[in-house]
Amino acid sequence: MHCYNPDRAPSPALTFNRKGKTLIAAFLLFLWFVFNAKLTWELLVFGMAISLAISWFVRRFVIPGFTAKRQLDILKKVPGYLKYVRLLIVEIIKANIAVMRLVFTDRDVVVPKLASFKTKLSNPAARVVFADSITLTPGTITVHIQGDEFLVHCLDESMEEGLAGGVFEQELLSLESNPEDGAGA
Repeated sequence: MHCYNPDRAPSPALTFNRKGKTLIAAFLLFLWFVFNAKLTWELLVFGMAISLAISWFVRRFVIPGFTAKRQLDILKKVPGYLKYVRLLIVEIIKANIAVMRLVFTDRDVVVPKLASFKTKLSNPAARVVFADSITLTPGTITVHIQGDEFLVHCLDESMEEGLAGGVFEQELLSLESNPEDGAGA
């Protein structure tokens, strides 16, 4: 039988584990207050209970190795992720304008194309983000990914330009290589 001894310091692993739970729970509690937009005792108690329950569930079943160190690393990468989201929105707007030009000009022939290219991205998560970014931009759809090779359908052959080595790939490469801004996309 194990008894609690207040004179004995907790093991570093136990302390580290508690920090991990606290970080997730604190973030969830912060979101709870942001979405509720007011602070009452009932919301505080209910929010703490829900935050702790979700934190326990995430650490137990969703991401078992989600330690405090890993959480802090992800927090440090948030500015890089936000920069990428901004880039994605700008590129979606540009692609919308390009597709509108195709539709509204008096050009009779639109030449669709299947473009195949290789990426320099090594991280599987970064490759998926890259493929999703291509698909989210109007006029292009990622059809298939096999290792580092992508097959993309372009509405017009002019849209193939900038797929390989374009802004999405360059930004994701910088996120992969720079641990401060988001290695592992």
